[in-house]
Amino acid sequence: MTTAPLSLEHIIRPSSLTDKKPPVLFMLHGYGSNEEDLFSFASELPEELCIIAVRAPYILQPYGYAWYAINFDAEKGKWSDDDQAIESREKIINFIDEACSTYGLDNQNVNLLGFSQGTILSYAVALSYPEKIKNIIALSGYINEKILKDSYVENNFENLNFYCSHGDMDQVIPVDWARKAPKFLKKLGIKHVYEEFPAGHGVLPQNFHSFKKWISNKI
Repeated sequence: MTTAPLSLEHIIRPSSLTDKKPPVLFMLHGYGSNEEDLFSFASELPEELCIIAVRAPYILQPYGYAWYAINFDAEKGKWSDDDQAIESREKIINFIDEACSTYGLDNQNVNLLGFSQGTILSYAVALSYPEKIKNIIALSGYINEKILKDSYVENNFENLNFYCSHGDMDQVIPVDWARKAPKFLKKLGIKHVYEEFPAGHGVLPQNFHSFKKWISNKI
């Protein structure tokens, strides 16, 4: 069903659980896409999960949405609007609180799945607010330290768990950027798994099956 009473547009697949508050997986799509994209995974993921695919707030012309602007004409390669990214980080964390309250979800079992720009935001949300997030599936993205809360290093990360993956032939986000994540997470003492696949900027079936198994064992 499609709903729009909350602060961000989204689509939802309810949990199969009826006897307790269900765990929830929020899906954050990539630049230029929409909430339907990652939602295609929903039917294959554990039934006990409530799955909510969220639409990014910024409209792109002629179609699609973004969590923040990217200037592809920048002289030194792509330039990201970090101020917009921080605004989206806050919009996401507020939306998580709204959705958990509105749909009766377990706010102690909040999980994120991001792709590309959605992964960059997933890292930012989880590392800035680790007390609110449990598991993160970070596909084809990287950690942008400029959009983390200033005091993030003081956070307690003991409950966080990351699954990170990247295509070793990614032409959009270089795999070298993604390879920095395990070192970054290890330095903070955060539990994580990192995998690479023979792929470009996308998700191979074996990648899907790997993170499906991972999240199934974590919820």
